[in-house]
Amino acid sequence: MTATAKRPSRKELSASSMSRETGPKAVAKRTIGYAILTFFALVFIMPFVLSAATAFKTLPDIQANPVSLIADPAYGGWTTEGIEDLNSSRVNLPRWTVNSVVVTVFVVLLRITFGSLAGYALARMRFPGRGWIFALVLAVQAIPGIVLAIPRFMVMKELGILNTYAGMIIPLAFDAFGIFLMKQFFEQLPRELEEAAALDGATTWGTFRLVMLPLAAPGLIALTILSIQGTWNEFLHILIARIGNPDLTTLPVGLAGLSAAFGQAQPWNTITAGALITIIPIAIVFFVFQRYFVQGTAASAVKG
Repeated sequence: MTATAKRPSRKELSASSMSRETGPKAVAKRTIGYAILTFFALVFIMPFVLSAATAFKTLPDIQANPVSLIADPAYGGWTTEGIEDLNSSRVNLPRWTVNSVVVTVFVVLLRITFGSLAGYALARMRFPGRGWIFALVLAVQAIPGIVLAIPRFMVMKELGILNTYAGMIIPLAFDAFGIFLMKQFFEQLPRELEEAAALDGATTWGTFRLVMLPLAAPGLIALTILSIQGTWNEFLHILIARIGNPDLTTLPVGLAGLSAAFGQAQPWNTITAGALITIIPIAIVFFVFQRYFVQGTAASAVKG
């Protein structure tokens, strides 16, 4: 009777792999890799840091030293006049913020609802034309948004929803990428779960709502984050949908119009201060849910 060789554990394999990667060549390789990653991280972070510094500089300082991260004392040093100008009568920041929140909340809720329903139907149900419908969904993703601007405007005009919240929300509620993301995610879930639910007497709607939807939480969170980011920063559609009603202005559209509000002088410190305020909610959402975002997008990218 021959003795069977003991298989190494996962911890032993990991320790063995690490021991092989501790030589001078491996250390140099990791150092170079981290240096390259650090360089590109700084390249991407620098515009944000420059915007933050510009928000607290005077206009003469910005004109004299546009790419400096340090305020020049000769031009007044650090100041909060850029943020203070956001409270002037020429800027209706509270109204813009409320409009952005209302549009973002409703668009995200509708995208989650329609995206999950359509994604589940395309992933699990068998009906004539299913493949063609999914092909159309993919084709819509390839169309630039600017191409759809005029047709959207004409449809909204015929429906009578221009200069209303409905006109700002409904066209953004149907998102081809959201359907694609949720379809790919539902396809990763085992069919045995649906079969077990069917044996227990669950209907198709009950299986979707009580079994499949909770398991799709990472995909829903990924879709939520992407939808919040896209809707919060939406500019072109909002500009067209509320063209005759300035009371429906959102933050991106309002900040873009600050130049006209302040006359000939470009209030770069006020514009960058407003941009920072706009970025903060998105940054908080992303950093809080980034782990689920990575899980959801990674799972939807691999078809089982």
